[in-house]
Amino acid sequence: MGFFTDTSVCIGCKACEVACKEWNAIPEDGLEFTGMSYDNTQGLGADTWRHVAFIEQNKPMGRAQAGVEHAGAAGGGPTDMRWLMASDVCKHCTHAACLDVCPTGSLFRTEFGTVVVQEDICNGCGYCIPACPYGVIDQRKGDGRAWKCTMCYDRLGGGLEPACAKACPTDSIQYGPLDELRERAALRVEQLHDLGVEDARLYGEDPDDGVGGDGAFFLLLDEPEVYGLPPDPVVTTRDLGSIWKHAGIAAAALFGGLAAVFTVHGRNGAGR
Repeated sequence: MGFFTDTSVCIGCKACEVACKEWNAIPEDGLEFTGMSYDNTQGLGADTWRHVAFIEQNKPMGRAQAGVEHAGAAGGGPTDMRWLMASDVCKHCTHAACLDVCPTGSLFRTEFGTVVVQEDICNGCGYCIPACPYGVIDQRKGDGRAWKCTMCYDRLGGGLEPACAKACPTDSIQYGPLDELRERAALRVEQLHDLGVEDARLYGEDPDDGVGGDGAFFLLLDEPEVYGLPPDPVVTTRDLGSIWKHAGIAAAALFGGLAAVFTVHGRNGAGR
């Protein structure tokens, strides 16, 4: 199971942020004006599990012509600006590095294929934070434990959809079986291309990418970097197996050398 977030129909209402906080009892994380358009949360963190970004661009949408005078525009000038609104969330990677580095088993893979933190056994070591290629996981101030989106694991167990998807008024956030969501997303991209929105593309849907495909993927209207997303995410523990293998070989060689030294000294001592 997973999320498909279609940013082309996101209206920036932040209903997902509010629903997520209410259901999961997440602390308030600041209502100050950040200067980043209408974005008052800035990014994902321990107290922000859904983050709606507002990206302003001097660029028309689809087949709209740049520099065209519109009567509804302020001052009667050209309306070349567009807003890219997108609700970001934990990606619930297929190959999740956070799972690989967690020493206590606090992070685990659920029966729905999602990745969840069990706060009651998290020891606050913080290993999962640099391991995440998306910078999603964070430690809560004054608490020390790691927190992130659970895809409303408790709701899923009761046959309910995640709170953010339930609250989204435009179905920008869709929840369901990943195979079905990927098919739906591919058709949506084709539809947007037919409408002249050539920049429409999917992000995180490919099972052959660097993280084995994301459990939460997106339809974007520009390059991933514009949304603050890494263009080619790779599981940070991909070389962990070979590292341990080479470390084992090196350790075996070291112990072999020490054993040889002690053997030689032992023989020399016996000869005396």
